[in-house]
Amino acid sequence: GELGIEVYAPERLRKSDAAQMLRELHPDLIVVSAYGQIIPPEILKIPKYCCVNTHASLLPKYRGAAPIQHAILDGEAVTGVTIMRMDEGLDTGDIIARSEVQILPEETGGSLFDKLSDEAARLLIQTIPDIADGTAEYEKQPGESPTPYASMISREMGRLDFSRPAEELERRIRALDPQPGAYTGLDGKTFKIWKAVTRPGDSGAAPGTVLSADKTGICIACGSGSLAAMEVQLQGKKRMSADAFLRGYPLMAGEMLSL
Repeated sequence: GELGIEVYAPERLRKSDAAQMLRELHPDLIVVSAYGQIIPPEILKIPKYCCVNTHASLLPKYRGAAPIQHAILDGEAVTGVTIMRMDEGLDTGDIIARSEVQILPEETGGSLFDKLSDEAARLLIQTIPDIADGTAEYEKQPGESPTPYASMISREMGRLDFSRPAEELERRIRALDPQPGAYTGLDGKTFKIWKAVTRPGDSGAAPGTVLSADKTGICIACGSGSLAAMEVQLQGKKRMSADAFLRGYPLMAGEMLSL
């Protein structure tokens, strides 16, 4: 790499000579972060101390592949990072250290990823000396997690169901920014909503109905409340403010957004 650090990136740990390569390095510690493969037992046994994982939730909450997005989807006010001694389970190993991070009202999946990355690095540097000198404490996790498994994010999860409450849809928009994005349909094209605010009061209109469309946003009826889209992107176009979009693509009250 640019820093003169040797990089070895096997596609599959179980179908490579990764274990032998790691044995030859005689590592004291192996650190795993946001790695999409299960670490085989033979690798877990290699380091002098242990394999540790930096996980982007306050374990045992949000075990799984996408803890950051799921915490926002669920409306959590606080999440954090956990340094965990890895075992053969899925995010079930002993907790070594945890640190809380606030989820702000405007937080997106991308902004929270950045905050948690920084906090994980800080906490890891703080924790490694405790592991090395034997002062680290290892707390067993309960068998069950208080939250459902934080499954991988799919494109389909971005589909906006306007029969749901506006508050829930607003969280979905933030959670799935920047990938894969929350979307509906407009005139047969994918219509992404990147930023929105909720507005109280039920209009009585069918979910997905455009209630108004002006420089204050594109207001859409939901199962409860309404959603004012402030930043949007029509298929094939750039991401832009609702005001800029409407100057080139007028929307009338009563039109429907749906797929």
